[in-house]
Amino acid sequence: MIRKLLSPLLLIFIFIFSGLASYAQGDLMIMPKRLVFDGSQRSQEINLANTGSDTAVYAISFVNYKMTQDGNFEQVEEAEEGQRFATDFLRYFPRRVSLGPNEAQTIRVQLTRTGNLEQGEYRSHMYFRAVEEQTALGEETAEESEGISINIKTVFGISIPIIIRNGENTTQIKLDNLKLDTEAETPKLSLQIKRSGNMSVYGNLKAEHVAADGTTTEVGLVKGISVYTPNSVRDFSFQLRNAEGVDLNNGKLRISYSEEKGETLATKEIYLN
Repeated sequence: MIRKLLSPLLLIFIFIFSGLASYAQGDLMIMPKRLVFDGSQRSQEINLANTGSDTAVYAISFVNYKMTQDGNFEQVEEAEEGQRFATDFLRYFPRRVSLGPNEAQTIRVQLTRTGNLEQGEYRSHMYFRAVEEQTALGEETAEESEGISINIKTVFGISIPIIIRNGENTTQIKLDNLKLDTEAETPKLSLQIKRSGNMSVYGNLKAEHVAADGTTTEVGLVKGISVYTPNSVRDFSFQLRNAEGVDLNNGKLRISYSEEKGETLATKEIYLN
């Protein structure tokens, strides 16, 4: 555990230019925005930073979610068929942090009891909940009626997935049911990401228009799209950009889904004429 007092500019530099993706809500920044244990590493670190002007206190715990077909998350107590929780194989410290303005701290996450791991993937989410001692992420108002005072507090939380992978990854991805809607002011592409195998995927969707003469123009890019186990299908749609300079009634659209490191997992093309 490391606690540092950093200047605002240094905080921005560390979290944006470090090469690791960060996640922010309110005045709390978290880096990285997901942890994956898939090799020989036994521990990893999560960096927290308070970018606000007030001291903030966070309670840290684990929660378990299932992903719906449209990509939303629902908290669950029992694992569904094909789903495994990571909580029994992780420990972390500290479990509560108090961060002053522009202060950063490291949370250490360690694997434990991994001799009982079966082949496949385990996932839980580390949840950072702002507690009442702080006000940087919350709102407090007082309403008085006939001598009764009511305090209303809005408490925010943020979570990141912690994933343990054991054994060979057999996952495959397929893009299907592509539909282009050009009736709206901004064209929208809808599709399904179909996953099979024993582990989840996390990557970027890119759409390119290929004209009849071979000219290729990127018209859409969405980063950080996941399909978690045990889900086999995720519905997704996004608006196309830079579409003014291309003819969406001719040529074709090439859609690709790639891992963050660049490996393309699936490609699909649809002809527009």
